[in-house]
Amino acid sequence: MDKFSFLNAAHTAYFADLYDQYLLNPDSVEPSWRAFFQGYDFGSESYGLNGEIVEGVSTQIPEQIQKEFNVVRLIDGYRNRGHLFTKTNPVRARRTYEPTLDIANFGLSNQDLDTVFSAGEILGIGPQSLRSIIVHLDKIYCNSIGVEYMYIRKPEEIQWIQDKLNVNDNQPNFTVDQKKHLLKKLNEAVSFESFLHTKYVGQKRFSLEGGESLIPALDAIIEKASEYGVKEFVMGMAHRGRLSTLTNIFGKSAKDIFSEFDGKDYEQEVFDGDVKYHLGWTSDRVTDTGAKINLNIAPNPSHLETVGAVVEGIVRAKQDDKYPDNPSQVLPIVVHGDAAIAGQGLVYEIIQMASLDGYKTNGTIHIVVNNQIGFTTNYLDARSSTYCTDVGKVTLSPVLHVNADDVEAVVHSVLFALHFRMKFKRDVFIDLLGYRKYGHNEGDEPRFTQPKLYKAIAKHENPRDIYAEKLIAQGIINKEYVTKLEEDYKASLEVNLEDSRKIEKTVITPFMENEWKNYVTVTEDEMMKPINTKVSKKELSKITQVISTLPKDKKFIRKIERLVESRQTMFDEDKLDWAMAEHLAYGTLLAEGYDVRISGQDVERGTFSHRHAVVKVEDSEEEILLLNQISDKQGKFFIYNSLLSEYGVVGFDYGYAMASPKTLTIWEAQFGDFSNGAQIMLDQYISAAEDKWKLQNGLVMLLPHGYEGQGAEHSSARMERYLQLCAKDNMYVVDCTTPANMYHLLRKQMKANFRKPLIVFTPKSLLRHPRCVSTVDEFANGSFKMLIDDEQAKADKIKTLVFVTGKFYYDLLEAQENLGRNDVALVRIEQLFPLPTDDIRDILKKYKNADDVVWAQEEPRNMGAYSHMLMHLDEAKTFRAASMRAYGAPAAGSSTRSKRRHQEVIDYVFDKTKNNQR
Repeated sequence: MDKFSFLNAAHTAYFADLYDQYLLNPDSVEPSWRAFFQGYDFGSESYGLNGEIVEGVSTQIPEQIQKEFNVVRLIDGYRNRGHLFTKTNPVRARRTYEPTLDIANFGLSNQDLDTVFSAGEILGIGPQSLRSIIVHLDKIYCNSIGVEYMYIRKPEEIQWIQDKLNVNDNQPNFTVDQKKHLLKKLNEAVSFESFLHTKYVGQKRFSLEGGESLIPALDAIIEKASEYGVKEFVMGMAHRGRLSTLTNIFGKSAKDIFSEFDGKDYEQEVFDGDVKYHLGWTSDRVTDTGAKINLNIAPNPSHLETVGAVVEGIVRAKQDDKYPDNPSQVLPIVVHGDAAIAGQGLVYEIIQMASLDGYKTNGTIHIVVNNQIGFTTNYLDARSSTYCTDVGKVTLSPVLHVNADDVEAVVHSVLFALHFRMKFKRDVFIDLLGYRKYGHNEGDEPRFTQPKLYKAIAKHENPRDIYAEKLIAQGIINKEYVTKLEEDYKASLEVNLEDSRKIEKTVITPFMENEWKNYVTVTEDEMMKPINTKVSKKELSKITQVISTLPKDKKFIRKIERLVESRQTMFDEDKLDWAMAEHLAYGTLLAEGYDVRISGQDVERGTFSHRHAVVKVEDSEEEILLLNQISDKQGKFFIYNSLLSEYGVVGFDYGYAMASPKTLTIWEAQFGDFSNGAQIMLDQYISAAEDKWKLQNGLVMLLPHGYEGQGAEHSSARMERYLQLCAKDNMYVVDCTTPANMYHLLRKQMKANFRKPLIVFTPKSLLRHPRCVSTVDEFANGSFKMLIDDEQAKADKIKTLVFVTGKFYYDLLEAQENLGRNDVALVRIEQLFPLPTDDIRDILKKYKNADDVVWAQEEPRNMGAYSHMLMHLDEAKTFRAASMRAYGAPAAGSSTRSKRRHQEVIDYVFDKTKNNQR
């Protein structure tokens, strides 16, 4: 095959086979090729496309053979650039691209059109005239479907795609019944929107008009996927077309949607709800073949593309839990807008997850409802890339651009995408080129900014009518057939509308209700109740032995060996550190059948080298997970170093926790304030999802926090931001100071019969602090403490009562001992929300002789928990605040300045005359 190195690699095999065929039987090949092979010795020569010999004496290739090569180049041109010259845009003229696919650009002319070329073999059509080859190529690459795939680096995938494209010239081939079904689904899409437009004039609904072919496309994917063994779908999409999708694909009653349009109150007092096009839905659908498929469409905020990360997490959780041997049985579909997929960086983060061990979901079908406009922004102002889908090339995914007016082409494309995903377990993108009939919402006027475009749209027929005319021309239906379809469907909507008006309040069905049927919704009072988290010393000893014992037949770095062995030493010496708190919490939960998933940047080892949940064999880098060796009946322990992403990974893990309440799902920040890269997830999902969408979620966020002179970006986890988001009963916020409290906290998170997000400010320096240890008995027989009193303090002698949280306690403790101050009590508030106000008031009563009550924090006055204390505890308004003065940055960059400021706060805690706030 190296004899043919002058050819494109994709065609080398073909010409090599042709040469072998010539050697076996010269008369079996075309005369021109026979002459070519007879006249040239390929043993030592390598020809260029223009006849030059790279090695040896130059000899001109015969004209006919040269033209064969030119036809090969033409075929390559269509395969690489045909998508630029398609009929895929229903309302705009396509942009002009150069060079074109004109045959003159490939060394061919009109005189060659009737010449037969063997290069047709490459397309699977045998020797054909150039004219026939061009017709074939135009049908495949330049009709209603444009295909991008030649950048893929796996020849078997390219060959599979080309074989699929060659079938029926990449043209749809549906039966009469299938065509009627497509028309039915198109009618539902068109009629649903026109019904809403009539009944709810001016109300926002983000209509699908201009992209109605999405409905038959989704319907076709679901029906066909059941034949591939898909059991569950999880879908994410923003607003446009969502209501139609809920009704016409997911089976949500139109009655419920009408009730939401009427703006009725909700039946649940503590539930605030959300706008109708943000809500999620779960249902079971029986396909035409009798297969049962579970359908989920995740709730989403207005922050476009956020839901994509959540969907992938939901899918992975379902795959891990139900289908570990065949994950492809859960299929993610993410529907994008063209402006959003091009403009939102989160998409890149999610796509980079596609093949990673901790995040892959065996391929996602991405469908872009391409309106060719974002709100009022023209697509030319919305991206620099040629296509909105160009981000898909990051993972070398095939992309199909389709005319949304051609419903058969659309369905043909999505079925191709489904087949590709199921075969290769990779992402595939569908760019559905349509338009947006109205403005960004139905009260908007798009002609202000796109007058020419909207003149064209106003005259443009909808996809149903276009398809109906096609079927009428084919003699499949008549006009009365279409009229009846519309009348019958709208009549059913009228019935639903009347029924909806008999209902006084809107009922919101919880998303994924089956997964959450054993959990209850609770208020703050229930959140404050103690939960039994005890585990016997015998069980703790057994687990300690497992996590302290490396395989004897493998070689490990000596430092790692000592570290692992020290776990047993700590247990024996009754001094358990923070890492042991984590390991024993995970180990005991695993032993009880719960699963544990941890992800984040460098979590396997831990940013501060404290965890070492994954141990590497020195020579082979084989990974040893001792927590998966506890027992035969244990739960599964997953831990993954994430890609360098916060937004995408937090979204993914939130989705994972959403779908798997029996898994302790943890995301750890490398440093606490790095979580600000995921602020949208915090605002829209973690703090608000239960209130908006009836969604419980037990995601744990571990945020390293503490002032050790490491500068502004490595000190503060910005606890003030989380505390500001706290309200009623939406989450826990905790700042633990002992390993035992951390241990019980993590166990409590799973032992409760409800789920709330848990934000934990975790230590850095305390990971190895000699005083930050707990006894085995505190693990075995203790419980989580929301507040820790000063055990050394004698109440009647206390003149200064200090409330403090987190690592700062140990700094104050050291200063107290150095000063010999037995008139000061240091009381730790471990749970910041819900704030244990009753416990705090009991402490105030206990230390009634204290005439100086201090709130002490190492953060600046405008940060940390001070403002939170003022908001949630009236008595805090009388506390003396000891903190750094207010700053714009969380900490100073100079270690000298940091130490000085830190010491000033400590000094002021013990001597109110040293107020650095003056």
